[in-house]
Amino acid sequence: MAESTDMDQLLSSFKKFAVHGDTKATGKELNGKNWAKLCKDCKVTDGKNVTSTDVDIVFTKVKAKTSRVITYEEFQKALEELAPKRFKGQSKDEALQSIYKLIEGKDPTNVGVTKVAKTAAVDRLTDTSKYTGSHKERFDESGKGRGKGGREEIVEHTGYVGAYKNAGTYEEKTKAK
Repeated sequence: MAESTDMDQLLSSFKKFAVHGDTKATGKELNGKNWAKLCKDCKVTDGKNVTSTDVDIVFTKVKAKTSRVITYEEFQKALEELAPKRFKGQSKDEALQSIYKLIEGKDPTNVGVTKVAKTAAVDRLTDTSKYTGSHKERFDESGKGRGKGGREEIVEHTGYVGAYKNAGTYEEKTKAK
């Protein structure tokens, strides 16, 4: 029973890494970049016995010739290839269980990923209520952009000069006479 829950956790980790950073990913296939990330984040690569080069070689070995991704079954084969290298003193089965324990239940980490700067300087620069001149015309009262209308002079073909106070009153004046 413990074996099946361990394998469920392994599959769960596989799926999490498979969709990491790719909005179109289904979670059924793992690309090379995410395979390398999985090995790095789960400490499969240790820099001595297993390096990033070894990880890339194993990925190329287990994937189909024309494919750029590996399935869950190929992922398990890749772990079988790496396990004896990572855990040299153990038997093949023990090494495989040890490598499974490294990966089970892990999520992709976001350490070192650039965060959005949210400082007072950025807030001042992006506060549309403080804009003046032509820049002010690009936003409405709520601070939402007006789109093309705020960026371009839209010409009205009425025959009147722009901003003329009495625009549209010619007909009324001529009828009054």
